[in-house]
Order: sequence, then C-alpha cells, then structure tokens
Amino acid sequence: MNKDIFECKWKQIRGEAKSWWGKLTDDDLDRAAGKFDVLTGLLQEKYGYTREAAANEIDKRVTEYESNLKAKTVPTSVIK
Repeated sequence: MNKDIFECKWKQIRGEAKSWWGKLTDDDLDRAAGKFDVLTGLLQEKYGYTREAAANEIDKRVTEYESNLKAKTVPTSVIK
C-alpha cells in the first residue's frame, strides 16, 4: 500500500483500526496519526508482530476495508 494514500485515508479508517486492533488505545491511534511506519511500530509493540507481518496486516485490513466500501457503493443496476 502506498504510504501517502494510507495517510490521506487515515481519518476514514481510524475508527475501524480500533476494532481491528483492540489493544491499541485512542492515544496510540492519535500517535499514529496516519503514519504507516508509526502504526507498524505500534502493532509490533502491542502484538509482537515482525515489521513485515505488521505491514502486511495493515495492508490486508485497509484493502478489505476499501473493497467493502466499493461493494456498498456500486449501484444495483450495475450488478447483474
């Protein structure tokens, strides 16, 4: 995932991030502030992930989130 895109979408996914990673506090999410590297470090600290596993986890969750948003916004006339 492009880190710039992640930072731009942070406000949208911040609420989801709390449900995805319940060990992260509001202070942790404020500290991350959309910075991919900071969130990666927090996941390493709280969950014991490797840096690569944390980055993959973020990428997977955000990709799923975006896919779900697109599925909800596709007009029913398009779906056949």
